[in-house]
Amino acid sequence: MRNELTAFLQLFTDIPADDQALIEAAFTPKTFAEGEILFEGGHVCREMFFIRRGVSKIVVTNEKGTRVIHYFLRQNQFCTILESFLHESVAEEDIVAACPCEVFSISKAALLALYDKISYLEQLIDQIRQHALLDKIRIRNTYLGHDAQTRYKLFLMQQSDIALQVPLSDVASYLEITQQSLSRIRKNLR
Repeated sequence: MRNELTAFLQLFTDIPADDQALIEAAFTPKTFAEGEILFEGGHVCREMFFIRRGVSKIVVTNEKGTRVIHYFLRQNQFCTILESFLHESVAEEDIVAACPCEVFSISKAALLALYDKISYLEQLIDQIRQHALLDKIRIRNTYLGHDAQTRYKLFLMQQSDIALQVPLSDVASYLEITQQSLSRIRKNLR
């Protein structure tokens, strides 16, 4: 059950069996139903998740008081509120299950202890997170300057796996369009 995490990490480097066992023992499996909160904003985020199955979303309340989705995180991605996690600052964002979600969870204290035992692990996870951050920026930048229909088409091309798993209301929020507009766009694309 736990081997998805170490199998993913081994895509980047060879991990000896003893280190695999340490990593697997340090992470705790958790399951969340759609809409359940993995982390609630207003606190310091002291937990990092590895998404085993499903999709989570980063949600924040904007200046108008509306809940908006900043980003989706899919299977085989690490998920946390990075600024809060690294610098012990209070996070405004929530992490919410966008659909049924299975994760492996580790506290910051346990992760730091794991880094002490496995010298290369911190650099490996940092590299994976940096790559994911660059990918997030690249994807979000592709939507800039486009009309709603084009943003939706780009979303389907770039993140079709997410489109198949999350509610349309989440897609609309992420693309910054109304649900009614998204319904019209979908109807026109048929």
